[in-house]
Parts: sequence; structure tokens; C-alpha cells
Amino acid sequence: MESLSNLLQPHKELVGTVAGIVTIAQFFSGAVMCKDIYKSKSTVGTPSMPFIGGIVIGTLMLKYSIMLADKATIVVNLAAIILNALYLSFYYAYSENRPVEIYKPLSYGVALVAVLLAYTSWEDPTVVEYRYSIITTVLLLLLIGSPLFQVSDIVKTKDASCIPFPITFMGTICSSLWLLYAIILLNHFMILQNVVGLVLSVIQLVLCFKYPKRDHQKQS
Repeated sequence: MESLSNLLQPHKELVGTVAGIVTIAQFFSGAVMCKDIYKSKSTVGTPSMPFIGGIVIGTLMLKYSIMLADKATIVVNLAAIILNALYLSFYYAYSENRPVEIYKPLSYGVALVAVLLAYTSWEDPTVVEYRYSIITTVLLLLLIGSPLFQVSDIVKTKDASCIPFPITFMGTICSSLWLLYAIILLNHFMILQNVVGLVLSVIQLVLCFKYPKRDHQKQS
């Protein structure tokens, strides 16, 4: 690992810059999902979780960025919140089952954000940054891997439409780039985080290719 890190060291700035640009580009992958919704005039087969989860994780990560006083990540997370809020508004306009698709998961997300932000206000300042980073990392990985909770249904119906392909595809590229960057830094926590994220994304991509999205309009 150390030899690979030394080999990549001269490319540290390039890898970091490209990873940052691709991460911001990933936020726009939700527009592809919105385009599919617009074409079908329905949210059937398109989950709201990527957008709601994006707002929730973006808000929690924004808090972490503020704790670190890191302007670059503050801007990135603000962009994530704003774009996912726009995508969710678009989703809302075409949703026919808003209580289940939007209100319920959004209420859970708001409650989670409220609890964790309250936690940061009373936790010991000497450990809050580390513990909060662990919590947000776990939640981020859960969001990335959430479609896999339905893997039995995916295999049974041979339909992986619950997996947002554009976001998953871009997420795979992002995890790969940040993994390289983590190796350059020899940051073992960051390496583990991106290895897990990459594995979860690759599994979902395999499912997407094996069980492509069906045309729900033709089936109805």
C-alpha cells in the first residue's frame, strides 16, 4: 500500500481535483432520473430515496464541513442539498402516492437530522468530530447500499428499477477516484469507507445490467 501511495504521490493534486469535479457532476445525475419521470409522466419504478437521502446526508455532511471550517466541502454539500431539493420538488409534482413516496421517508429524514444535530450540541467537543464522522459515514454507506435491501425482490421479479442507475454509475466512479486519493494520503479510514462504497456500487451495477429496468407503462 505504501509503495502504491509513493507511486501516486506526484499525481495527488490531479486526482484530488478530478475527484472533486466528478463528485459535483454526480449531483447532476439526478437530472437523468427526472428526465425519465418526465417522459413517463409517472414516478412508478423510480424511488424517492436518492433525493431524500441526498438532502439528509448533504445536511449532515454540511454540519461536519462547518465543524471542520472547510469552505470547499461546505460549497459541495450546499450544492448537494439545493440540487436534491429541486429534484425532490420535481418528483413531488409527478408522484401519485405522496404519503408513501415522499411524506413518510422525508419525516424520518427530518427527525434523524434533528436528533444528530442536537447530538453535536451536547457531545464532548474533544470527541464529537470523530464520532460524528463515523455516524455520517455509516449513514452514507447505508444510503449507497439501500437498494440492496430489496435484492430478493429484484432477483424474483428480474427488475432492478429500484436501483438509480445514473447515481450508482457516477457513485462508482467517485468512489474509485476518492479511493485513489485516500491511498495517496494513506488515510486508512478513508480507504475503508471508499472500498465499501465501491463494492456496494459495483454490486448494484451488476444487478442493473443483469435485470434492466422494465417499461412500467407497457405493463399497466
